[in-house]
Amino acid sequence: MFRSLESRNFRLFFMGQSISLIGTWIQRIAMPWLVYDLTHSVFLLGLVGFAGQIPVFLLGPFAGVLTDRWNRQHLLLYTQAFAMAQALAIAVLIFLGAIQVWIIVVLSIMLGCINAFDGPARQSFLLEMIGKKDDLGNAIALNSTMVNGARLIGPSIAGILIATTGEGICFLLNGISYLVVIVSLLRMRLPSKAEKPKQRQFIAQFKEGFSYTFGFAPIKAVILLLALMSLMGMPYTVLMPVFAKEILHGGAHTFGFMMGASGLGALIGALYLASRKNVVGLERLIPLAAALFGIGLIAFSFSRFLPLSLFLLVFTGLGMMMQMASSNSVIQTIVEDDKRGRVMSFYTMALMGTTPFGSLLAGSLANWIGAPNTLIIGGASCVIGAIVFTQNLPKIKTQIHPIYIQQGIMEPPLELLEE
Repeated sequence: MFRSLESRNFRLFFMGQSISLIGTWIQRIAMPWLVYDLTHSVFLLGLVGFAGQIPVFLLGPFAGVLTDRWNRQHLLLYTQAFAMAQALAIAVLIFLGAIQVWIIVVLSIMLGCINAFDGPARQSFLLEMIGKKDDLGNAIALNSTMVNGARLIGPSIAGILIATTGEGICFLLNGISYLVVIVSLLRMRLPSKAEKPKQRQFIAQFKEGFSYTFGFAPIKAVILLLALMSLMGMPYTVLMPVFAKEILHGGAHTFGFMMGASGLGALIGALYLASRKNVVGLERLIPLAAALFGIGLIAFSFSRFLPLSLFLLVFTGLGMMMQMASSNSVIQTIVEDDKRGRVMSFYTMALMGTTPFGSLLAGSLANWIGAPNTLIIGGASCVIGAIVFTQNLPKIKTQIHPIYIQQGIMEPPLELLEE
């Protein structure tokens, strides 16, 4: 389960990120609570989510080209430093009593621009850290375990901090936590890479990456399903303050426990994926996980009892995590190495770039038809997407199984061995 941690570089990354991501999740919980506390507006909750993630949609594909051109370790150092500055700026403004919604929107846009580069750089840097492609799926699963372990711990801490000290300390702790991952990146020892051949024009590389991503059916199908889930399902987190306050009649601690329950389910899913020998069979798991996520959202929307809501959120988080991490593992296994940054930028765009539209849509729909009905629509959309993916599964298998066989992670069919 932990074989990729044998790599010193990945071990450093894992330890540094494990601490930093707790701070990230503390901020992710504090941000919507801060906005809702300042404005009591569901629409503004969606607007801030939109502002923080739309740069990933607009800049992501271009960031992918640059990720394939630049030193990814250096790029990650820059993104972590700028993200630290953003968190500390919000903390200072809160402590000074000068925080306003328009400032939050501007700083959220800044963080979105940072994440547009950080996402593809981080995903494509995994292979450089571990050095062995056989362990890539395990590293992705452990990375997801790390993210969701932090997602389990961070919201609970955030709920306590918001209730006892206020939102400012949440942003301060997140800013400080970036120092740990910056140190871990600086301590890595990476093998010297052969000099890259002369780069073609930027636009030509962008077109090549786009054509490859959406011209290869398995990658296209996985990314489109992920984009649908990010658009219609994953913005459920934007509505969690509404469910915590208005529907379940709780406070900041209720919000933290709800996000923690979803994180627990995601952690269970990540541990299961880490225990798998390889990626074979994940193409079948992707639509099953998407359907579980959608059904979980629909069931949660009907609950008015906190323990039941927490129970259902565990399954929602489980489905969401297994779909996301399985998609990541399959794509990174079958993608050509020289296009990894560009393809992972489209993955990041599908995962995070479509979410702002979903946040804005969720906020608007919740104002019109209510938060529970909004989740029903989102969950049903995810289930429909899973059904369509399943119908295309035979075609997807015929195109990715030869790649698995070529890489030695899957035995060829008996009839080929006999020939």
